[in-house]
Amino acid sequence: MSELDRIAEALIEGNAPQVKQLTEKALSSGVAPLDIVNQGLIRGMDVVGTKFRTMEISVPEVLISARAMHTSLEILKPLLSEHGVEPRGTFMIGTVKGDIHDIGKNLVGMLMEGAGFDVVDLGVDVSADTFIQKIEEHHPDIVGMSALLTITMQEMGNIIKAIQEKGLRNQVKVMVGGAPLTQEFADKIGADAYGEDARDAVEKAKSLLGIT
Repeated sequence: MSELDRIAEALIEGNAPQVKQLTEKALSSGVAPLDIVNQGLIRGMDVVGTKFRTMEISVPEVLISARAMHTSLEILKPLLSEHGVEPRGTFMIGTVKGDIHDIGKNLVGMLMEGAGFDVVDLGVDVSADTFIQKIEEHHPDIVGMSALLTITMQEMGNIIKAIQEKGLRNQVKVMVGGAPLTQEFADKIGADAYGEDARDAVEKAKSLLGIT
């Protein structure tokens, strides 16, 4: 088993100390930081995401693996910046105004980061004005909106309308997700994609940006 295979395996198991140790060992052996990300972390998180979708693992286990991934990313990010390595894209996400649920949002953010995206998390109860402000500040490729309540999912349409009125709609792709949502609702409000779950959201994001 190669060092990259071991990193992926330790990440899948959620063994943060081992992921950190193996990352440092790989670097000292001359393995490129980007290879560690692509062939170790992203490959490991792909497995975690698939297992979550097939219900082989639960939310806490995904979070444990994500924390393990972060121990490696903390070491690698400065090195990637030095080498001018760009993320696959910038993904901004927030739970819409009136809704304070964040577990699903957090899962999506972690799996997006694991897939190589730069993630901007706006938190919960995010207004249309804040979405607009942060779009102008961060210039994301994709804006993700989450809602867990039927009474707050309507806010997604208001936010998309605000983005259009501000003249920013052609600059970003918009994704929506959350328990009460459907593809039909996403189409109705003019979203570019609907993520059925966290794993599906990653695949849809990659598809929107033409990433294989």
